[in-house]
Amino acid sequence: MRAAFLAVGSELLGTDRLDTNSLKLTAVLARYGVELRRKAVVGDSVEDVARELRSMIDTVPLVLVSGGLGPTADDVTREAAAVAVGRGLHEDAAVIADIEEKFRRFGRTMAAVNRRQAQVIDGAEVLWNRWGTAPALRLEEAGTTVFFLPGVPRELEGLTEVYVIPWLEEHTEGVSRETRVLKVAGLPESELEELIAPAYGEFGRESVTVLAKPAEITIQVTAVGSAEERRHRLEAMQTRLAELVGSAVYSLEDEPLEAVVGRLLVERGETLATAESCTGGLIAERLTRIAGSSDYFEGGVVVYSNRLKQQLLGVPEDVLEREGAVSEAVARALAEGVRDHLGTTWGLGVTGIAGPGGGS
Repeated sequence: MRAAFLAVGSELLGTDRLDTNSLKLTAVLARYGVELRRKAVVGDSVEDVARELRSMIDTVPLVLVSGGLGPTADDVTREAAAVAVGRGLHEDAAVIADIEEKFRRFGRTMAAVNRRQAQVIDGAEVLWNRWGTAPALRLEEAGTTVFFLPGVPRELEGLTEVYVIPWLEEHTEGVSRETRVLKVAGLPESELEELIAPAYGEFGRESVTVLAKPAEITIQVTAVGSAEERRHRLEAMQTRLAELVGSAVYSLEDEPLEAVVGRLLVERGETLATAESCTGGLIAERLTRIAGSSDYFEGGVVVYSNRLKQQLLGVPEDVLEREGAVSEAVARALAEGVRDHLGTTWGLGVTGIAGPGGGS
């Protein structure tokens, strides 16, 4: 099955807000073998939303829409949907009663503007929303099912669990898609591609995907079928890829390198301190993102200048002059210095070229 996703909201076209709902829904669709073929963000224009929605309805059998169901004039999804399918809107008395009751529970009176949220497209099914005031809607049009969901992530997630997932379970014939990962560090993407090339031939290129971002590469493996079929195939792919890549694989779970390092330090009863030059505290920041990092991370020092490298951590002046600040010898001296000064099991020293001026 193929699907499309439409996010409605002019705020998503600016620089302050990102559409995260599509990522959550894509993950849900993938579990049921549904391929997201199209994704769009459209501003609060009835004409624009109607045009995009109609195009999606004519293209795929499942459309998921988020946003534009609020009570204000710029919440245009209901009106645009009615235009797209050539139907009318009516005010649903049961929805009005539901919204009024929710306001009463909070000791408030429903404002007149909230009546907009009770507008229902003719022929659509109301999907009750226990997490907010605006109900979701489901509409059948020309062989396509359209879910209209609120843009508030908490509401969208709850309604997806209650309405969208049961629909997927009923309409995807039990064929589910599942993914697992291998997390890789210390290899460039090009070299990794060469190492795992045999796996593409053995399992199919569509089953193995490399996702690269700064300082981290994820190999994602995907299997479709029954739970038992998926388990066997995923385990086979993970095992084979781990053999091909070797020690550069640091985890078979979707977790960052700093979490694995922290877990190993805790298991061994060891501690760590950092001395950073060009990274300016970035490594310490990543280490302390992990809950419980105070159990093993004692602290860090940022020593950008040669003067502070010498004064705070005892890096020998002759080493700096002979080897240069950007050298293995200085990195080693930083690691040893911070370990000795802070009394930790391990010291981590980092130096390098930072910026166009060549500072270290």
